[in-house]
Amino acid sequence: MRINLVLRTMVVGAFVLTGCGKDGDANTTKTQTSSAEDGNSETGVGSGSTSVDPTKPTTTAGPTSDATSDAETGAPPTGFIPMNDGGPTGVKECDIWKQDCPMGQKCMPWDPGGQSWNSTKCTDVADNAAKVGDDCVAEGGGTSGVDNCELGSMCWFLDADNKGSCVELCKGTPMAPTCSGDKICDESNEGVIIVCLETCDPLAQSCPEGQICFFDGVDTFICDFDASGDMGKYGDPCAYINVCDYGLFCANPETVPGCPPDNGCCSPYCNINEPNTCPGAPMQECVPWYGEGNPTPPDQENIGACAVPV
Repeated sequence: MRINLVLRTMVVGAFVLTGCGKDGDANTTKTQTSSAEDGNSETGVGSGSTSVDPTKPTTTAGPTSDATSDAETGAPPTGFIPMNDGGPTGVKECDIWKQDCPMGQKCMPWDPGGQSWNSTKCTDVADNAAKVGDDCVAEGGGTSGVDNCELGSMCWFLDADNKGSCVELCKGTPMAPTCSGDKICDESNEGVIIVCLETCDPLAQSCPEGQICFFDGVDTFICDFDASGDMGKYGDPCAYINVCDYGLFCANPETVPGCPPDNGCCSPYCNINEPNTCPGAPMQECVPWYGEGNPTPPDQENIGACAVPV
């Protein structure tokens, strides 16, 4: 899953990949915080085993220096998705699941510091509010908690002008989240963010323009913001999961040849049933995304990642 969502001036970002639990509804997923023990096996990059996870860059900044340390280096650029849980939990003035605000208001995630959603508050529902899928505007910035979307939704996928589209907030409960259609519930930031997102194939990169496909931490790949800008190519440094180009992910530094040790570096997804075309070959191999001994979801048997086996 992704844990802590940070906003950027260009685009709104989201969270870290971690271990999760899945509820009984096949169309929903609930993400939860993982610890350093939730690494991967020596031959895989999915969650659930005991060695270092190539998809979780180690950092030296923040309160600790292991794979679950704070990825921020000073004041974070707004919009990037940290690779770990950093930043304090804010005040929750309302329950975003129950939407328990007074009539005419909705419970929204926000951040008084303007960087990472860590709080909730009641804000007015706009007159003639935009519906899910409609264009929208986040007034005062993506973490302001104020937009013109209808009750039960928020303005997401923002551009530099804070314009985006309304996305559905998850319904149900944290233990049994639901979303409409084929979307899944992606929960992050200690439950402050609960958005319904599309699933995707990392090898096909089927996400809409401006979005990238990355792992939800359980058994699904989801579409969310692409904040790579002019960076994000193979070998480029990354401390956030949404700063690598289409078809790439933020890998642990030791799995990408020449990658500095302080963060991670971008590396491609690959097909384990095809010849090794990894840019770091022969040191890099196309290793299974799900490590040995970990269950592989149907139709994902061929998904791999270019990595130096660890």
